[in-house]
Order: sequence, then C-alpha cells, then structure tokens
Amino acid sequence: MKERIGVYICHCGGNISDYVDVVELGKMFHKEENVVISKDVMFACADSNQIEMVKDIQDNKLDAIVVCSCSPKLHLHTFKNVAARAGLNPSNYVQVNIREQCSWPHSDRPREATVKAAGLIRAGINRVSFSESLENIELTVKKSVMVVGAGVAGMKAAIDLARSGNEVFLIEKDYFVGGRIAQKDKLFTTGQSGKEIITSLYNEIKKYPNITIFTGTTISKVSGSLGNFNVDVAVKPRYINGKADKQAVKRAMEECPVLVDDDFNLGLTKRKAIYKNYAEALPDVPVVYAELLKDETDFIAKFASTLNLNEQEETISLIVGSVLVTTGYDNYQPKEGELGYKTIDNVLTLPELNRLIELNPDKLVHNGKQINSVAFIYCVGSRQKKGDNKYCSRQCCTSTINTSLQLKEKYKEFQTYHVYRDIRTYGKQEILYTQSSKQGDLYFKYEDKDKDFPVVEKVGKSTIVKVKDSLTDRKDLEIEADLVVLVTGMVAREDATHISEMFKIPIGRDKFFNEIHPKLKPVETVIKGVYIGGTCQGPKNVSESVQSSLAGASKITALLKTGTISVDPIIARVDTDACTWCGKCADVCDYGALKVVEIDGKKVAAVNKAVCTGCGICAPVCPVNAIEIAQYTDNEIESMIDGFMKDVQIKEKDVNAEEVQEEATVGMKEYPQVWKEIMAGITDGKNTIPQITLNTKLKSEVVTYHLMTMNRYGVVVASGMDEKQEYYYYKVK
Repeated sequence: MKERIGVYICHCGGNISDYVDVVELGKMFHKEENVVISKDVMFACADSNQIEMVKDIQDNKLDAIVVCSCSPKLHLHTFKNVAARAGLNPSNYVQVNIREQCSWPHSDRPREATVKAAGLIRAGINRVSFSESLENIELTVKKSVMVVGAGVAGMKAAIDLARSGNEVFLIEKDYFVGGRIAQKDKLFTTGQSGKEIITSLYNEIKKYPNITIFTGTTISKVSGSLGNFNVDVAVKPRYINGKADKQAVKRAMEECPVLVDDDFNLGLTKRKAIYKNYAEALPDVPVVYAELLKDETDFIAKFASTLNLNEQEETISLIVGSVLVTTGYDNYQPKEGELGYKTIDNVLTLPELNRLIELNPDKLVHNGKQINSVAFIYCVGSRQKKGDNKYCSRQCCTSTINTSLQLKEKYKEFQTYHVYRDIRTYGKQEILYTQSSKQGDLYFKYEDKDKDFPVVEKVGKSTIVKVKDSLTDRKDLEIEADLVVLVTGMVAREDATHISEMFKIPIGRDKFFNEIHPKLKPVETVIKGVYIGGTCQGPKNVSESVQSSLAGASKITALLKTGTISVDPIIARVDTDACTWCGKCADVCDYGALKVVEIDGKKVAAVNKAVCTGCGICAPVCPVNAIEIAQYTDNEIESMIDGFMKDVQIKEKDVNAEEVQEEATVGMKEYPQVWKEIMAGITDGKNTIPQITLNTKLKSEVVTYHLMTMNRYGVVVASGMDEKQEYYYYKVK
C-alpha cells in the first residue's frame, strides 16, 4: 500500500470553489491516513502549480498523488506527465472529477456537492493506496501498412505513407481504382473531372516501388495484432493472358458478342462482357465476365491466346504493422415507388443524372426525349423521420447545385427547380448557391410536418411535382419538369459488415464505422493499429475525405516509424493458479485477446497483450475470479466503494456561491505571476486593457484572457468606461 500520498484540490477559477468548499476539503484530507500533503490550489493545471507538484513529490518522497479537478478527459495525461517528470510512476496517479460530477450538476445544493466531493476524493485516495507501478508494454512492429479501398482517400493515403518510408499494400475490391469519384465529371472547386484526379494519383503511385496495388481483391481472413497483422487477401482473376498483345486484347473487347448492364453507368447503358469501366480506367487491363462467355465457343477459340478462362482465384498472405480502412460509401437507393422511382420512367437519382450528363455531351436526352428542365427533390434517403438514415449526408446540397450549374453551362437554355427542406452549402460552397440563384434557378421549401408533400405524379405525358411552398405563404404549387431527380445521400457500403467482422471495427447506428471520439481521436478505432478515413466513417465531400485519410496516414507513420511501439499497460491479466479454463472469457472477448495455453500440463487462459484493450468484459464472467484488469483490481474498486460510503463530517453552514467566492478570494495563498504583473500595471487606480498592455508589456490577448478570469474570481472589477465608450476601466478590488 502507498504510505505517502499527495492530494491537490482545484478551485478551477471558481468553477469548483463557487459551490464546493475546497478549502475545508483541503483541511479535512490533511488528516487522512497516509496523506502527507493536502492542498487547495487555484489552477491545478497551471504551469506554476505543476512545477510545485514536482517539487512536492521529490521533497516529500511521495509515492502516489490524487488530483481533484475536472474531467480526466482533459488533463489525465497532464498530471501523468507531472508524475513522470518528478520520477513517480504515472500509474500511481488518480484523477477525481469534482467539477462535472459535483460543482456543476449540484450548483443548487452546494453543501451536498461538498459532501459528494469528499466521498469521491476519499474513494480516489483509497484507490491510489492500492495502485501498482506499471510499465508500458513494448512491441516490435513491421513497417508496412495495408490500405483497404483505392478511392481518392485511399490513394492519397497510400502515397503519403509510401513517401514516409512505409511499405504499402493498396487493396481494392473493384477491378479498377478510383471508387465513386470516377463517376463524377466536373468537381467543385477545382473544376477537374474525377477521372483526371484518378489518373494523376495513379501515375503518382506508380513512382513508388514500395506501393503494391491489388485490384479485384477482398479480405478473406485477419489474425494477429498491432505491429503484426496477418491478412489473407483473395485476388480474383481478370481472365486475360498477361502476355497477350494489347492490340489483340482491344480486338477481343470490340468483337465480344455478349452485352450486359453497365454497372459503372448505373444501368443506363450496356457494355461488353470484356470491359473497362471507362476508356482511361486504370490499371489498363480489361476484365472478362467468364461465366457469360462460356457458351461462345467460336469467340473463345478465336481469342484463345488472349483469354485465359481457366485462371483461378489466388490467396495471398500479407503481414502488416497497421491497417487504414478507406472503403467509401454507397448511394442510397430509393425503394420502388418512392417519389415515383422505378414507376415513373423519367424519375432518376442524382448519381444517375450525373452519368447521363457525361453520356450526352451536346443535348440531354433520356428515353429518346430531349430534356430542357429538371426538378430536384432534396433529402431523399437522408434526415428520415421513419427510416434508418436520421443523419444529414452533408455533401448532397452542394453536389446538386453544382450539377445544376453544369446543366446550364453545358446545355445553355435549361431550367432547374429545387424542392428542398434546408440548403446546407457550408463554407466556400455557399458560392455555388449564390451563382445558382443568380442564374435563375427556382427554389421551393417544404416542411417536415407536410407529410403528404412533395408528391411526384404522372399526368398524361407530363410529370408533376406537388409541393406546399413555405416561401410563398405555404401555397400548394405544381412544378412541371421533363425530368425529376431524387437527391440521394450517402449510406454505408453493403460490405461494411464484412470489413467490420474482419478487423473488429465497431459500427454505429448509422451503419458507418465508428471512431473512438469524433474530436479527440477522429480516425482511430478501438482496435489498436486499425484506423479509418474517408466516407466509410460518415458522409464527407472529397476534400474532407482526403483530409481524414491523411490524418490516419500520419497517425500510422508516427506509430511505426521507430519499429517499436509502447502500449498502455491497462490490460487483463490471469491468475494461472486459479484459472481452470472454461473458455467463457474467450467467448465474450470481442477482440480475440484471450486464448487457451498449457502451463505445466494445465490448460489456462492467456492474454495477448498487443490485442487486449482493457475493456474488462472478461473479468465478471470468470466463475473462479481468475481475471482482473490492471488499475481496476478488486482491491482498488472495493476500496473506492468503501471510501465513498464512509460518513463525511462537514461543518454545519450554508455554502452559497457568494460566501464561497468571498472565502476563496481571501484564502487564496498566492496569485499567478502574470496576475501580479497585471495588478501592478493597473496604475492611477484604474486602467483600460490597452493601458494595462502598455504598462505591463504583455500581449493584449494575454491581458484580456487573464482579466476576464481575475474579474470572475473577484480579484479585479470593472469600473465604468472611458470617454469614447470603447473600453472598460478595471481596478484592483
């Protein structure tokens, strides 16, 4: 047990001390057994206090510390680093959250907040008494990376990883790289086509000998862990003889007698059974639908030296240190009859319209009829009240308006109508909305509460969109258009579940992959060494997709650069004397971190340190209590409960906000140095911020920031304004 513990209770600039009597708590815990130091401090996280904590630990030979302040999410690592700098093992530090758990939620009952804080602090002291000095786990890692998905996000990440010296395996399920961006023509803001971007990225990739591209490839098996993932990939054949003459391959494509629906053009056209997605598709090797050609014996005989229909699927085993998943998205597919889709012949989705535009360079034609007007209906498959897709797909509004501008630019005399709930062209994309409005596009807003609108109907030869327009005092309007386009959002890929199962990546309610934290760890998953980027984790535009995949690439480079990594020691551990191996722990472990081993002829559970996340799900299912989690042992948890349940004696007095503020101000032992400088700079009784800045030589933003806190804490007060009514005067209270 720890016998020399230091306790630091933070005022947090009044955030805590306004409602929790931190001064009284500091006095109370000074009397606690094994507590050597108990202080109330103004800002525990301040540099000055960190320096003092280091000195306390060294001078008083503290063997554990407890900091009672804000959420561990904010400053857990701050104080672990303080402990490390003082020579104290960081595992012998506990943070107690008395701001979010006491002062903020119980500001209306300050005395009870103080009592609760006392219980939590005593629980923290009891816990740290049983803490152990743990060392990080060192693992050797392989400097190679698998990027799953060769869309624009995956290709950019592969280049960045290769440039940093990593071996890269770029895996693509389709036979051609580029993903869905290849189906897009003119992109905002560069004006480049998706195909141009893909060609440029592919040519860049070919410059790096440490990038290997696998197309027509799927993940079949994953084992191992961070630093050494063993991944089996299944490479499907193209059924083209690799030594065949290019002209012979071209003739085979031209003379192929079998036609099939063109998936790349979303079924709007047909293509040969020997095909490329488009003429410039890369790699520059076509693919054969072998099953559809098996009865074409004459054709097969003619091109026997070109085709290799006996080619077999090949499985390749790869070893990588980390994985970046950039598998992209699918477009929402409307149900039959949804706003006339599949039941009215001139109702299409936005992706289908984009393909139609590229296929019609001179005039827009659909079903043999020239199209001169289009009505867009927004939020189809997004922001659903009753469906699964509750989220906004972010990029749909911009994509639609960009398409509208292209229609006007390409076909000149053209009218577009926009039936929308909300327009979300955020950031620079607002430019598109302005251009669209100026060129004469008409916008009609409908409300969520209008359950029966919009409606798409076929009236004679005309297609009518009915809408209750909020912009015209909710009038019922009818829009006649040659083509109705449903603006569909992004949804998770159909194979997302397969990838999730292979790499153990959690899936959210929206069916996209889940990161650990959208702000603190936006590209990391709960599986160590597995990262996500691009639209596989949620709707994004091209720029945002690339940014997130590059973030994942930089994380991986930092992880693998030294060849070894340090892993958090908070993992499960097994008491082999108690374990009888029943297998229950392995059954519930989502990460495959537990397996059976034999020790001295006895079967027991063993923990894979590289895989275990310390989630603790294995511990409660063990019938003989042979498993515990480091830093969450039975002794630590039970002692916390005992500490929290112990009676707390607080002086009988009303601790209201005004009294606490006054007491805290008087009882403050020492102001930060910068506060002293600001107070010295307030000459003539009172000064404005510019005057104080001039007097102190501090930056104005530093003076402003600290004055606000000093005012909040009651050290200074505002005292009127200057003659021009521009600045407040401040004086020392």
